[in-house]
Amino acid sequence: MYRLKISSNFASAHNLIHYQGECENLHGHNWKVEVSVTAKQLDKAGLGIDFKTLKAETKILLKTLDHKYLNELEPFKEVSPSSENIACFLYHQLSSKLNNDNISVESVTVWESDVACATYYE
Repeated sequence: MYRLKISSNFASAHNLIHYQGECENLHGHNWKVEVSVTAKQLDKAGLGIDFKTLKAETKILLKTLDHKYLNELEPFKEVSPSSENIACFLYHQLSSKLNNDNISVESVTVWESDVACATYYE
């Protein structure tokens, strides 16, 4: 089994719902996203998945969040756009695009700052 990981980023604003504190107010983050996938086998080029493919699919997805107010987006209209819920959303979206007999999204980690992150995996 092989594990491959890429990182990317996006910037957006949000406010937590059902939260008592400053983060209930509108504020923004420069989010860092780490995507980890596993591959059972390598292809003829010795790759589990081309990093270019993994980066491109992640970039397409993150573009839907970049420079947006997350609370107004469909995935977060009923669910607080916390780091945890953003990681879960990204995990499921990427899994639907990338998972096959060989490749499986293992986890998605979302960093809201240099010292705080949340990881979603199944």
